[in-house]
Amino acid sequence: MTARFMDIVKLTFKVLSFKYEQRKLTTAIYSVVKTKLGTVRGVKRNTIWGDSYYSFEKIPFAKPPVGELRFKAPEPIEPWDRELDCTSPADKPLQTHMLFRKFAGSEDCLYLNVYAKDLQPQKLRPVMVWIYGGGFQVGEASRDMHSPDFFMSKDVVVVTVAYRLGALGFLSLDDSEVNVPGNAGLKDQLMGLRWVQQNIEAFGGDPQNVTLFGESAGGASTHLLTLSPKTEGLMHKAIVMSGSALCPWAVAPRNDWAYRLAEKMGYTGSNKDKHIYEFLKQAKGGDIVKASATVLNKDEKHHRVLFAFGPVIEPYVTDHTLIDRPPYELMQQTWTRKIPVIFGGTSFEGLLFYPEVTRRPATLNEVGNCLNVLPRDLGSNLDSKLRENYGLQLKRAYFGDEDCNQANMMKFLDLESYREFWHPIYRSILSRLRIEGAAPTYLYRFDFDSKLCNSIRIVLCGHEMRGACHGDDLCYVWHSMLSHQSAPDSPEYQVIKAMVDIFTNFAAHSDPNCESIKSLKFAPMESEDNLHCLNISDKIEIKRLPELEKLSVWNGFYSKGKL
Repeated sequence: MTARFMDIVKLTFKVLSFKYEQRKLTTAIYSVVKTKLGTVRGVKRNTIWGDSYYSFEKIPFAKPPVGELRFKAPEPIEPWDRELDCTSPADKPLQTHMLFRKFAGSEDCLYLNVYAKDLQPQKLRPVMVWIYGGGFQVGEASRDMHSPDFFMSKDVVVVTVAYRLGALGFLSLDDSEVNVPGNAGLKDQLMGLRWVQQNIEAFGGDPQNVTLFGESAGGASTHLLTLSPKTEGLMHKAIVMSGSALCPWAVAPRNDWAYRLAEKMGYTGSNKDKHIYEFLKQAKGGDIVKASATVLNKDEKHHRVLFAFGPVIEPYVTDHTLIDRPPYELMQQTWTRKIPVIFGGTSFEGLLFYPEVTRRPATLNEVGNCLNVLPRDLGSNLDSKLRENYGLQLKRAYFGDEDCNQANMMKFLDLESYREFWHPIYRSILSRLRIEGAAPTYLYRFDFDSKLCNSIRIVLCGHEMRGACHGDDLCYVWHSMLSHQSAPDSPEYQVIKAMVDIFTNFAAHSDPNCESIKSLKFAPMESEDNLHCLNISDKIEIKRLPELEKLSVWNGFYSKGKL
């Protein structure tokens, strides 16, 4: 048996064990809550830490986006007059299966989950609304990946929101008569936030104290939502984990994706949006998911285009427009300068791409003088000699005199840490620091290297690899089917307690300083010349951001007004 097969067997056993555990933690105690749309029935669950909470799952917040509503902006759900059973999860949004080459989930996916310790607290509690990651292609809001056990040790109400993925959530067509400008998935998230404003008080949550937080594509979504005038008043602080609106993958290039997707599915008509839309509207959802994975061509992969369907700058204005200009422009005038934000990242984000470079060595061999990994927003009109010079600067910084190849793949993964994550995060922080009177901006760096609990690294890279991979910090805020349960006297347990303490204190008081880091002063950043972060490792400490030296190489590609 191959090592890959054994890994799948072990992971399958872990998933089944988790589901059995969750079933054991479910009680026979039910509770009914009346929302403004109708009545919902939830169930009381216990946590792995011995607390308990009320769980309401599969609460509809928009009409099912099927039939004529496929690809469209979400429409408000109509009230219901019966009691909805919200004691079990909804299907995940239609997507590629995590392990097998098939699709999973349902197009009828616009549901959210609410978790609360006490439905009638003496004082309304801070609300934390979660947007999951997964590259806008995969992900789910369920307890399988985001069980609130750790958060339920605190006095907060947690909401996890599902949104459409891939082409179903992010198809964009230029013809305004079709009314599919794109960003339907982001608009799902926005509608979830509106639902929170209208209904969360019925669950003991404070609609005037809402923290939006997310990781990876969820972090980029969180940041993008803060840039839109439509979200003003719907959130009061944000936590952006391993993402930014400036990440090269956060806004998709316009490469005729819809037509190319239709062609992959057998479409032989003209490149007319109306005809393409009608063809795709009639297609099977599973066929759209499968074909979407084949749209990228070799040149796009070479230039590090990671996927075809994600957020876009909408090509025309509608009553539901969210993103009408490049994010960098929106960042100069966003209303969210008035709310505090925490940005964060892991110390080796680039390990995310380890499976790609081991499976496809050409990714490494094609790097050459690094022209293909220059930031996309430098534009195609950049002087060729300047472009060559910038590429050589990257090559010297990351590879020295060596060529990029399988033997030094870790150097390429280091470069990807900066290109895909750390430099966009850094630029996002700078944009806030340069706005006079902006609310506090904090930065954490997750550097905890556990053999047992850094589950994303273990799944992607195996047990021998070390480092804090993209997504590993999730394992310390959410319990999930990938989790390793930590003993109360373990370093892992202490990091979980600290992360949850920091996040919930920020949600409650707009200040991340808390009991877990009481010996430190986690101060907001004030100067772009000497950025400090909260470094979360075996020891939690305040230190100068270790990435600053290499970030300066990337900084040199931008003029002062564009950095």
